[in-house]
Amino acid sequence: MSQAVSSDAGAPAPLTSKTNIADPDLWDRNLYFPIFEQMRAQDPVHYCAESEYGPYWSVTRYDDIMAVDTNNHVYSSEADHGGIVIDDRITIDPERDFKAVSFISMDQPKHDEHRKAVNGITNPNNLQHFGTIIRERTSNLLDSLPVGEEFDWVPTVSIELTTQMLATLFDFPFEERHKLTRWSDVITAEPGSPIVESQEARIAELNEMAGYFMALKQSRLANPDGIDLLTMMSHHPATAEMSPEEFMGTLSLLIVGGNDTTRNSMSGGVYGFSQFPDQWAKMVADPSLIDNAVAELIRWQTPLAHMRRTALEDAVLGGKQIRKGDKVVMWYASGNRDTAIFDDPDVIRIDRKNARRHLSFGFGIHRCMGNRIGELQLRILWEEVLKRFSRIEVTGAPVLTKSNFVKGYASLPVKLHAL
Repeated sequence: MSQAVSSDAGAPAPLTSKTNIADPDLWDRNLYFPIFEQMRAQDPVHYCAESEYGPYWSVTRYDDIMAVDTNNHVYSSEADHGGIVIDDRITIDPERDFKAVSFISMDQPKHDEHRKAVNGITNPNNLQHFGTIIRERTSNLLDSLPVGEEFDWVPTVSIELTTQMLATLFDFPFEERHKLTRWSDVITAEPGSPIVESQEARIAELNEMAGYFMALKQSRLANPDGIDLLTMMSHHPATAEMSPEEFMGTLSLLIVGGNDTTRNSMSGGVYGFSQFPDQWAKMVADPSLIDNAVAELIRWQTPLAHMRRTALEDAVLGGKQIRKGDKVVMWYASGNRDTAIFDDPDVIRIDRKNARRHLSFGFGIHRCMGNRIGELQLRILWEEVLKRFSRIEVTGAPVLTKSNFVKGYASLPVKLHAL
């Protein structure tokens, strides 16, 4: 069960081959940062011999993460090799025993062929179009919020705004848009968590999602001119005849990428400013800092904690011998706090000169294709917030999600103060 943020973790135990930084209990209790600091200092490429995910390497320093992320010839994302998350036990349908496959879990050349099918969603004309929609919806939602009364920022603002945008990106039936939120949560949930009670229940919901989108896809075949993701996938030569695994995987990638990362950056920004009120005051005094503030908040929050690769051959990384077939986990949440790159990394500085060097969007061929839409949503949110409220007061401890992949918030109680 998710728990409130804990600050009494104490000193971490000595590192051994049994140290399992991927333990989800560390993540919903906010106990991982001291262990990452210890790893970066003492054992930056750390081997865990036993875990619920099998043995794996943790890559914790910025430069080593970059070395893995930009070398897809040695470190594979291919689903057949295990994919891009540490937990490779997940299947969509135990009867057919297949996995969701998307371009983020493909190597070259197939990766680029599939990614090109949806890349057009972020062209300048579309961004301008989406910007108008985002600002109107953000303004309407913020105007509807109660001032001076406590409410939960996560479902009321972060989830609602990102779900509306996700429905637009897919041209999904707007009145049923909250299905997208639910499916996004189920895709990344740990079976047995508050989100989904078992793997069987998880599979059932994901199969429901697949059936719903297959029906929508059929309706798009008659109109090749739409600018939504589903139409692009349905008509591009590389993706029009995708297998069920590829269709499901690409949907999962786009839903999670368009939802979880942005919504948890929205919530993380509110919580971050509550921890560093001087930075809020700095942004109020100089709104031109918003663009850089967005990058800094994404660095500080790191909405996706890790990405996984599999070694295709023997390699040396950080002085350690990686063997062919080894599971290699890049901990973005650690790299974004590496003091070799970021001064005082635990602190938010909205004018940080190198904030955009953060790892949160990845690097190399798998760099997040939706980063500009996400940044656009965040920039507009803070622009519109500053027009209406003097501050957002966090009135209680946030509840964190129990996930070592999506680093997010289940709840964040707040109170708005008028200008």
